[in-house]
Formats: sequence, structure tokens, C-alpha cells
Amino acid sequence: MRDRVFLDTNIFIYLYSESETDKRNIVYQIFDFNYCVTSLQALNEASNVWFRKYGWDGVKIHRHLDNIELLCDEILMIGRSTIDKALSIKDCYGYSYYDCLMLSSALEGNCDLIMTEDMNNGQVIHEHLKISNPFAKLEKY
Repeated sequence: MRDRVFLDTNIFIYLYSESETDKRNIVYQIFDFNYCVTSLQALNEASNVWFRKYGWDGVKIHRHLDNIELLCDEILMIGRSTIDKALSIKDCYGYSYYDCLMLSSALEGNCDLIMTEDMNNGQVIHEHLKISNPFAKLEKY
């Protein structure tokens, strides 16, 4: 059985990275070996990065979003319960509101792991969701 893994925005950014090939290869493995869940928030954030940082046009972004939709096993909506849980997580753990919204979505999606490089690797949220930085082994000290 494959793990239910929630994917944060940066996973999708590295999926199409031309310069970070090591990270891109790790992302391929994440998709190959896990049941992958994400939210519309992650897709919106990725689209914004592609517009602003990479200068991609809407056609190119649309094509990549279509591909992500095929790769992900589930894409979750954000509802009021997601927001309420995010506020609770923010009070408990102090992450930014938008990171808490990702964590909340992951918990609502019954995920055991959230793959991200933006939060504390190894931390467990609400005794269930473990934060995992799949790129940690690439970091140089």
C-alpha cells in the first residue's frame, strides 16, 4: 500500500525545474511511490510562481496544471472547515497562515506526510501529520 502524501507547492515547482535536476528526480520518485494528494491552494500558488518568477504564459501553465491533475491521485478543495482547522494550527504551531492552510488540507485529506521544504522537517502536527523535507539529504552544510 502506498503512503498518502500531501504535496506542497514547491514539489510542483521542482517538477518542472530545469536547473534543480536533483530535486526534480526526487519529485519523480515521490509520484512513483506514493498516493499523492494536494489542494487547489498549491496549484494556485504554483501558478503564481510560474507567472511571476518564470514569466510563463497562461497556455504553458494550463498545460502543466493538466499534467499535475493526471499525476495527483486527489486534489482537495478548501472549505470553511479547512480554514477553521488552519486557524487552530496557526495558534498551536505558529506557521504562516498559508502554511497552516496546507497543513489543514493535508489533515483533512487523511495524509500521514506532507512533503515540503518550507516547514520543520520531522515535526508532527496534531499527533498525526509528519512534515517531511524530501530534499533534506541534498542540503550541504
